[in-house]
Amino acid sequence: MEKKAPTALGEDLYLIDGYDLGFEGRTGTYVFKEESPTLIETGPSPSIPYVLAGLSDLGIRPEDVASIILTHIHLDHAGGVGLLLKECPNAEVIVHKKGKRHLVDPSRLVKGARMVYGDVFDQLFDPVLPVPEERLVVKEEGETLKLSDNRTLTFYDSPGHASHHLAVYDSRSRGVFTGDTAGIRYHQVEDRMEPFFLPTTSPNQFDPDVMISSMEKMESLHPERLYFGHYGASDHPEQAFDQVKKWIPVFVSEAKDALEQGEGTEGIQKRLHLRVSAYLNRNGVPDDHPVYQLLQLDFEVCAMGLADYLQKQNV
Repeated sequence: MEKKAPTALGEDLYLIDGYDLGFEGRTGTYVFKEESPTLIETGPSPSIPYVLAGLSDLGIRPEDVASIILTHIHLDHAGGVGLLLKECPNAEVIVHKKGKRHLVDPSRLVKGARMVYGDVFDQLFDPVLPVPEERLVVKEEGETLKLSDNRTLTFYDSPGHASHHLAVYDSRSRGVFTGDTAGIRYHQVEDRMEPFFLPTTSPNQFDPDVMISSMEKMESLHPERLYFGHYGASDHPEQAFDQVKKWIPVFVSEAKDALEQGEGTEGIQKRLHLRVSAYLNRNGVPDDHPVYQLLQLDFEVCAMGLADYLQKQNV
């Protein structure tokens, strides 16, 4: 696939498309073009050639990259960090304290992802390389990273999607990098309707109440913009938060009904599809719209996480 140039988001911030899963606009790497260039997310290893090409387009040498920030260690966001570090010899990796050991030894991370993704794991994520412990820096609630005199990043513990999740507030753009805790931005439908956001409930640390609490923490920062792991920026934070908070109980309710009826994870997936497709149809998105390719993949993973959560609740 022919790559596109990095997207300028203003305030010396850019977004490189990593073409995760082979899709344009699925997962990306944010780049602060500062004196000490800093990245947020790497994507999986197959995305790293796109990241390196994007840095070249921006006139940034890999050896000048100072920091690589991971909102969380799920492989679609962070699986390529070990590979990228081979090209960025001077970069430190910033991670949540609960994620650090899994970057040093990614074997459990890989095992869990293989259970979710099965036979396509290698195609999507290989290789997953360990990160040398001496290159890892843990950031905790309220800690900061100063990029320049007029730009400081502040880190916030933001579980709900994953226990090892950080949200990052950028003082210059007054925006929050939400990772996956505030859901997915399905920009693909914006040719037909208003921006559309859904929660992502992948296994095995999804917790709806904690996710909502983390979003409320982000809201308390009064951001002017949200930067999503999937994908891009929204200038309407309240719209995004409201939609995701409304869909979370719908997802949980549909999953509970499916399990009570003995339908399993396939039943959950079908119910999510019916609810969401009905909503999209009402808003002018036809059944043959390309967004359904992504939704099908996402609902498979969301169904697993919902079933896992409910089984832990003895539902």
